[in-house]
Amino acid sequence: MIEETSEEYIEEDDEKLPFAKAEVVRLMKENLDDDKMIRERVKVEMNKFLGDVLKNVCKQLNDYPYTTIEYEMLKESTYPYTNIERINQEKERILLHLEAIKADCNALAMDVQKTLKLKDVVEEDSFTDFSANEDEELEEE
Repeated sequence: MIEETSEEYIEEDDEKLPFAKAEVVRLMKENLDDDKMIRERVKVEMNKFLGDVLKNVCKQLNDYPYTTIEYEMLKESTYPYTNIERINQEKERILLHLEAIKADCNALAMDVQKTLKLKDVVEEDSFTDFSANEDEELEEE
């Protein structure tokens, strides 16, 4: 049991984390409730996650053709991370709008089906009337 724990610590020490673990843990503790305890794996995974976010932002910054990175470029590259609430609200708004469009389409489809059914019925009736007239004419002869 003691060997397993020491192996875990050795593996974690061997891992290259993008940021100082103590700084990430300090920031987490500042933003979590006082009664929360953070497991070691969570500390490591948060550190890796923050490193991945940094890599993604830098990848977007590299897409700019300029050699100097300006603040506006950074703001644009970090937008998905800093405005997640606004993005989720916009997503909900769009989904509600799409539901309304679906309802309108269904209503229009039902109207079209009713219209076509009425025409079919009218055509059948006129055909029936026509064939009934033929029958009457045949009977008269």
